[in-house]
Amino acid sequence: MRGRTFGGTAGAGALCAAALTVLVTGCGIRTTSVPVDAGAAPSRVPCSVTDASPSPTAAQGVPVRVFLVCGSQLEAVDRRSPLPEEKADGDPVRTATGLLAQLLAEPSDSERQAGFTTAVRGPLVVGGGHRGDPAGTLRLSRQPEDLTPTALSQIVCTFAESSAGAGGHTVLLGGPGSYPPKRYRCTTELRERPESAPPTAAVTAPAATPTG
Repeated sequence: MRGRTFGGTAGAGALCAAALTVLVTGCGIRTTSVPVDAGAAPSRVPCSVTDASPSPTAAQGVPVRVFLVCGSQLEAVDRRSPLPEEKADGDPVRTATGLLAQLLAEPSDSERQAGFTTAVRGPLVVGGGHRGDPAGTLRLSRQPEDLTPTALSQIVCTFAESSAGAGGHTVLLGGPGSYPPKRYRCTTELRERPESAPPTAAVTAPAATPTG
């Protein structure tokens, strides 16, 4: 009689243990204390050029700064332009011409590896203003509004942050036609979202000087 009772108790214990195992497994409780490795966090492009050994030709150029696209934003990149140093300052058109050539050029290998691209495409040239335009006006061979927003943002920030700009992070820019130029501003918001339209302000041309 006692043996039968012991066997019944042992059987009931086994059933309880099995039920507990099923319950624990069904509730999703891990039976191990080993931590779970979820892997590395998602990586982003570095947006930083680490090439410290420029070519001899590039090393002889004039230091310039252009804005390229990286990680859906505009980031400044230091380059060297072949523009003669004695003509680098004082002439906004020459400066803008050299900067535009840099924007039209394909990024170097080190820039591409860092994630840089450019949205500026040719044919595109820059020249001085028309008669009656405010001093310092630059005019593109295409209407600025006809460029892609990102390309225009690159040009605006590159020109505005150089000696070709009109001061206050702005540039006076127009197209080939008779439309008056606009004052384009390079802002933090524009650098963060270059696909948006650059902010502008109307430009008032200086009054004509009366002749005798």
